[in-house]
Amino acid sequence: MNRRDTLKSLILGSVATGFALHGCSPKASTSNELPVSNDAPLYGRTESEKLRDKKLFEATFFNEHELLTIAVLCDIILPKSTAFNAATDANTVAFIEFIAKDIEAHQIPLRGGLMWLDSFSNKLYNKEFIACSKEEQFYICDQIAYPEKTEPELIQGEAFFTRMRNLTLTGFYSSKMGMEELGYKGNTPNVWDGVPDHILKKHGFEYEKAWLAKCVDQSKRGDIAQWDENGNLIS
Repeated sequence: MNRRDTLKSLILGSVATGFALHGCSPKASTSNELPVSNDAPLYGRTESEKLRDKKLFEATFFNEHELLTIAVLCDIILPKSTAFNAATDANTVAFIEFIAKDIEAHQIPLRGGLMWLDSFSNKLYNKEFIACSKEEQFYICDQIAYPEKTEPELIQGEAFFTRMRNLTLTGFYSSKMGMEELGYKGNTPNVWDGVPDHILKKHGFEYEKAWLAKCVDQSKRGDIAQWDENGNLIS
């Protein structure tokens, strides 16, 4: 099993217990997936919530350099391949930007972590993280990507990378693209073609042909049933 498959299996195992933002921060708590675009329909939002979301969409937290750095990190965590999409393909950077504005507890750790990353990169290679080669970027990430294996002086970087990994996975796998990659269907209606004939016969029943034509015809499965005043099925 490769790294991507391992991540997918871990996430699928967590879906039933409330896959959302709880993994992003020990103190973060929310039960709804938040919109990541100001073009997104705000279903199920009160007027005050809509106004708050509008304010968040219009606000800016990260600068351009920070957003570019986040994009590089996201695609290191979930890279593109012939079989899989990259994290940024699902607009994960916009998701992280929104979350940083929505949950202020993320702001200092994320901005401080980005500053730490550039400082560490400058110490190693005399340049900022996004100016490094892929190999140099991977080397930096390898130093902070494995909890309990990190050097004591790099613990701050480990905490930052763990937060980024959690946000990236949450952003990608809660998106339509990520859900499709997981193969997660949720509460999807199946096709019902009636009780099997042998079960009906066993109990001495049979369907009325008119009822079958109206209710078990899959070409009409999207139609809404109509009943007359006596409770008889019309169509």
